[in-house]
Amino acid sequence: MKFVSFEAESAAGVGVLDAQGRLRDASMMVPALDFRALPQLDPEALPLVEGQARLHSPIGRPGKFICIGLNYADHAEEAGMAIPTEPIVFMKANSAVCGPHDDLRLPRGSVKTDWEVELGVVIGKPAKYVSQAEAMDHVAGYVVTNDVSERGFQLERQGQWTKGKSSDTFGPIGPWLVTPDEVADPQDLRLWTKVNGQTMQNGSTKTMIFGVAELISYLSQIMTLEPGDLISTGTPPGVGMGLKPQVFLKDGDVLEIGIDGLGAQRQRVVADA
Repeated sequence: MKFVSFEAESAAGVGVLDAQGRLRDASMMVPALDFRALPQLDPEALPLVEGQARLHSPIGRPGKFICIGLNYADHAEEAGMAIPTEPIVFMKANSAVCGPHDDLRLPRGSVKTDWEVELGVVIGKPAKYVSQAEAMDHVAGYVVTNDVSERGFQLERQGQWTKGKSSDTFGPIGPWLVTPDEVADPQDLRLWTKVNGQTMQNGSTKTMIFGVAELISYLSQIMTLEPGDLISTGTPPGVGMGLKPQVFLKDGDVLEIGIDGLGAQRQRVVADA
């Protein structure tokens, strides 16, 4: 199923998409998503949402927003960094979370804000010391994420990457939470990014260094993964930092990213007041 969090004149709350891609209102039956046991619903039995709907993050603000760096060998190469021998882990502040079509706001002093389309994995039940063979049993679903990054903040100022990853609106999630039964193979999904209509990224999760099951198992050795936690699994090549000359987002740009089967985001880039 494809779950959304929406707000419209006629209704608000949890919704689902029907077979025609139309938004149905499930808010009376499902006040909030329980990632441990997502409901089985008949979308055709639910009322259609009338009018224009604003989509929020389908998972709200995750308890942990865990990111994996340099998880595609060709992205590590374009960044001029060594291919990691084990996952590079950092955290993004959950206050960065926004909806899939909300404005992307450039923080004050930003001149190097960059895009990173990524497959997001939502945890459905607690995972601690799980094996790779057990790992996929802990997945509630998949989402599109954009690990927006201010490269100057990230790489040119002392400290960890988190400061370049956590500005408000730097964590768009959605449009949908897609349950595992609709994703035949998370290691065979096309990811893409367009800036002002020009394709910048066109990759596949086939080329991940560390796959979804390996990441879940690895992280569960370090911390307990809890229902609703989000793992953003890294980006393929084509980020602005890796281009020659480099290209970064500016006020007025339109950014579109998506993953086949998981939907697409569209953000207007605006300078923060």
